[in-house]
Amino acid sequence: MHHLTVGMLSFLFISGFIASFVDSTVGGGGLISLPALLFSGLPPALALGTNKLASTCSSLTSTLSYFRSGKVDMRLVRYLLPMSLLGSIGGAELVRHIPSGFLRPMVVVMLMVVTVYTVVKRDIGKTSTYRGLTRGMVAAAAGVAFAIGFYDGFFGPGTGSFLIFAFVLIGFDYVQASGNAKALNFASNVGGLATFAVLHAIQWEYGVLMGAGMVAGAIAGSAVAIRNGAAYVKPIFICVTLLLIGKQLWTML
Repeated sequence: MHHLTVGMLSFLFISGFIASFVDSTVGGGGLISLPALLFSGLPPALALGTNKLASTCSSLTSTLSYFRSGKVDMRLVRYLLPMSLLGSIGGAELVRHIPSGFLRPMVVVMLMVVTVYTVVKRDIGKTSTYRGLTRGMVAAAAGVAFAIGFYDGFFGPGTGSFLIFAFVLIGFDYVQASGNAKALNFASNVGGLATFAVLHAIQWEYGVLMGAGMVAGAIAGSAVAIRNGAAYVKPIFICVTLLLIGKQLWTML
């Protein structure tokens, strides 16, 4: 890392910290980390793989923090982790052959639906109404985990928001939903990271440095979310989702 200036080292670390602080709460950290990597001079393909490395560090740290606080329901998540992993590998492999940009309009519409539903249903996610597993619930959740994992590997923006929203619909509050979402996001990140590594599409020095900042940001962000509860997480979720919509619209236009 001798060729990196002190300014670039600081920029990557601080960008990673801020991105992970937000991401560990409601997702959407890629809004900060990916542009930061592009600004550092990495070409888009390399920036995507490098961002996946740093994001894996973040999601692992957040998952461990939520798990230690009892905010990850492993009875459900253990069935979903393999589906998320397999989906992300399939999505990352497919993106080699088919451009993913055609998904952007659909993603904007889906994020709008999520935002409107969250605002209209004022009580959703404030308290947990989850009462346990049924076979139908496990099957449906496994299908959703695979689909969102596939989407994460193929395109990516909004993955955290979609996962959190899915768990809130099942009946979890926003903090529990964030913990479960982080666990699945870690699995999908591992699948995507493995694919990018095979393709030699990772700048390891940048990724490790930003990942160090993300570890620190994930510890801080998840601690704040766990301490302040669902009333703190929900408005941030809405704000980040709106930013995701704006970012996708800006790119389209």
